[in-house]
Amino acid sequence: MTSRPVAGPIGPEGVEELRAQVSGPVVAPGDAGYEDARRVWNWMVDRNPGAVVRVADDADVATAVRFAADNGILVAVRGGGHSVAGQGTCDAGLVIDLGGIDAVSVDTDADLVRVGGGCLLRDVDRACAEHDRVVPAGVVSHAGADGLTLGGGVG
Repeated sequence: MTSRPVAGPIGPEGVEELRAQVSGPVVAPGDAGYEDARRVWNWMVDRNPGAVVRVADDADVATAVRFAADNGILVAVRGGGHSVAGQGTCDAGLVIDLGGIDAVSVDTDADLVRVGGGCLLRDVDRACAEHDRVVPAGVVSHAGADGLTLGGGVG
């Protein structure tokens, strides 16, 4: 059995390389907005990622994941950022922030709701209410719909 090296930090050179590859902003320590970009809902979780990429679309997600995998960079993925344990952030690595992917579409014919990875429960509630629909997914409107869907929280 081969062992994989432990994922590590992104570093300044990696930040610049990633900035050239994605369309969404990449925020690093020292940049304006870094303090806001690194924070998660639970302020007791105080981590300092090497970079936060605020993805603009699915292509940015794929690029960021591929970049991190190819370069052995530690990754945390943030949907709503509501994880009490702080799983949507990390120290020194790359946070992939899905907040910009927040579209919700409601197909009333199929009774199907499609939700972007950065949607909050309130986004889903608003879109569904316009079509007299509801998704029984939780009770905290600022929680990420992705975490509730994938088994976190009360959903």
